[in-house]
Amino acid sequence: MRTRTLTLSAAVGTALLAVAALPTSASGTANPRSAQEGSVSAAALLAKVTSCSQISSGKYRTDEETSATVPVCGKNGAVFWKADMDIDCDGQVTSKCNGSTDPWFQDDTAFHQSNGQALRADSLPYVVVPSTSSIWKYTNSGIKGGGVVAVIYNGKVEYAVVGDTGPTQIIGEASYATASALGIDPDPETGGTDSGVTYILFKNSQVSPIESHSAAVSLGDSLARQFIQNN
Repeated sequence: MRTRTLTLSAAVGTALLAVAALPTSASGTANPRSAQEGSVSAAALLAKVTSCSQISSGKYRTDEETSATVPVCGKNGAVFWKADMDIDCDGQVTSKCNGSTDPWFQDDTAFHQSNGQALRADSLPYVVVPSTSSIWKYTNSGIKGGGVVAVIYNGKVEYAVVGDTGPTQIIGEASYATASALGIDPDPETGGTDSGVTYILFKNSQVSPIESHSAAVSLGDSLARQFIQNN
């Protein structure tokens, strides 16, 4: 897996105004339930992404030292890529995600909770998308902050949200909580996996509030069933 740099993207956008306290189920503080999540199996989803219709202008590297081999692929209602998983621990400072546990830690994320705070990487499953470049502009594909992602690894499905943006030429990164739920070592410095992860991002989807994992699972399961039907 790649050696992370200090050039991970800064947060974008203006924080939302604070809102009334969220219920526990939507607070982003509860640990995600173990994959598999939803009613659609990993095998059923993977059967629909065996071939790639490339929509990116080029390909991405999975690590700083590797060659560019990963395209972004298009399907009806989704885009996908197959890569590694590096661990993003950025966002709220917690006992698991902080400057001591993560040498590249940043206390912000590109997208924010409904109360304006950064996301919490150790409890909220989220995925990192590459920042806009000549290779690919994620917003042009209907991908937005809070969009639903089906993350598939080792026969398991975990639903996450688009929560952060990363380097312009590297792909394959998700939060501590995403890795943990899939049985991947979530240590931000030494964890992750070198291959075998499929990310399916559903177009024009958005979880509200972004920090509600239960809402991501519910919407993700519905979109996954549509994806199976339409591809």
